Amino acid sequence: MKILLHPSYFPNIAMFSALSQHELQWEVQDNYQKQTYRNRCYICNDRGKHILSIPIKHVGGQEGRQKYKDVLIENDYEWQRQHWRTLQTAYRTSPFFEFYEDEFAPLFEKKQQFLMDFNLKTIEIICDCLQLEISNQRTALYQAQPIELLDARFLIKRKQNLGVTFDAYNQVFGDRHGFIPNISVLDLLFNEGTNALSYLKSQPTEFLDRV
Repeated sequence: MKILLHPSYFPNIAMFSALSQHELQWEVQDNYQKQTYRNRCYICNDRGKHILSIPIKHVGGQEGRQKYKDVLIENDYEWQRQHWRTLQTAYRTSPFFEFYEDEFAPLFEKKQQFLMDFNLKTIEIICDCLQLEISNQRTALYQAQPIELLDARFLIKRKQNLGVTFDAYNQVFGDRHGFIPNISVLDLLFNEGTNALSYLKSQPTEFLDRV
């Protein structure tokens, strides 16, 4: 069955396992919510699990909530430079970082405007690196209970227990921190390279049955 997902910033292993094993449709009509993977992801560096967070322009006062697709990125702060330097420092010794870095570098060289559009760009580039074709279908309206779609939108939430165990793979700092599961798919790509897609297609997605 086709699944319904939110676009997130460099999605984690759970999200990419789900979209690599199912047809999908993107949820683009929802309201923005704080403290989710919409504007953040986790990687692994020499200190362990590390967050990368995109600053956004918050809407307050009488305007209240805003659509996720309308959320603007705050570019007064040089977050792109910081994120790219952090990725370089964390993964420059990984087996495949140099192989893929030219694909990702342009994302951090030009200022971005809308958060959702930028997230979709990150996903598109990852899929190109994985040689994975996915649908670009998008919702035309918001439905609290989608019809004929498996609702996987809960995966955008940051704090949750999916109840599955992902297979361990080699990580740059694994000897220091042990295996850190379900972080950004970037970690998998830079460490496993051409094996990444096979890994994603073999991971459990029983968490989708919870809906």
